[in-house]
Amino acid sequence: MSQKPLTRKIRQLILVLVCLTALGAILGSLLGHAYGANLPSRSLQLSDSTPSAVATYNFSFVLPSLQNMGSVEIQFCSNDPLQGDVCDPPTGLDATSAVLADQTGVSNYTIGTGSDANKLIIVSPQATAASDLITMTFNNITNPDSPGSYFARIQTFSSIDTSGSYSDFGGIAFSIESAINVTATVPPYILFCTGITIPNDNCTDATGDYIDFGQLSTISPGQGTSQMLAATNAASGYNISVYGTTLTSGVNTIPSIPSSDVSRPGTAQFGFNLRANTSPSGGLDPSGNGSGAPLAGYSTQNFYQFNSGDNIASYIKPDYDRLYTASYIVNVPPTQSAGVYVSTLTYICVATF
Repeated sequence: MSQKPLTRKIRQLILVLVCLTALGAILGSLLGHAYGANLPSRSLQLSDSTPSAVATYNFSFVLPSLQNMGSVEIQFCSNDPLQGDVCDPPTGLDATSAVLADQTGVSNYTIGTGSDANKLIIVSPQATAASDLITMTFNNITNPDSPGSYFARIQTFSSIDTSGSYSDFGGIAFSIESAINVTATVPPYILFCTGITIPNDNCTDATGDYIDFGQLSTISPGQGTSQMLAATNAASGYNISVYGTTLTSGVNTIPSIPSSDVSRPGTAQFGFNLRANTSPSGGLDPSGNGSGAPLAGYSTQNFYQFNSGDNIASYIKPDYDRLYTASYIVNVPPTQSAGVYVSTLTYICVATF
């Protein structure tokens, strides 16, 4: 066998190996320059992700190995997170007023020269060894003005001014979304009803509008009761007042009790209170989940009063259902003229919203 073909094949093999070795060196150089040792863990949290909001940006990342980190560059882009690609600045994003409010894992870092609306340069007086979790919190960054996906590119440097080649790189995606506004309306309301009885503290069950005192006597009072139920969500609560006339029969009257007084059989009297009484026995104290209370003149057990226009009960805050029982008395003297005596009373509840 001739040695020339063998020598030619050996030369060709050597040439191929040389070419592959050179190609490997070129690729290794290109890959190292393009990506470096990527940051293995990184995140970004925004305090407010709505468009154009002034928010706090909390970055965190971990270096892949113990090394000196002198500076960091954070660049905001709207197109992608890849290092080396042209960065399109997000419309509306503005980091020119950013403040480095907090940092952990490192110390003494500040925002340096070269920062602008969509780029933050963070520098240190000297390169610091760091491989644990690093966080940097920036206040006063204005979000992009449109909903969508955006990106932050993080590069670390051993130099203290982001000069020279970067050490590590990592990209982060974040989202800006329009706020979901949830609204609801609580309408103002006042609940008020009257009746002879209001079972179950329920206005739909209220019945009756007529009290019959029967035949009046000079030795004991005529008695009767009616009820009223009040509730409201008014900020300043409610006030109940009474309007009407005393008992009359033609031109004859049974005078009302103008100032709080006890029952006096044999004396002309007409009045009521909002309490449970023992002299004479009858009536009920206010009840229910509410806190409203009778007012002066109508709040003392066994004392009665009636003046048209009097405020008789109230509460100064929103209140749950409150049931009041009006306990009436009528006394007449021996000289009271005969007749059918009638009075019409109107109760009004006003809420202050």
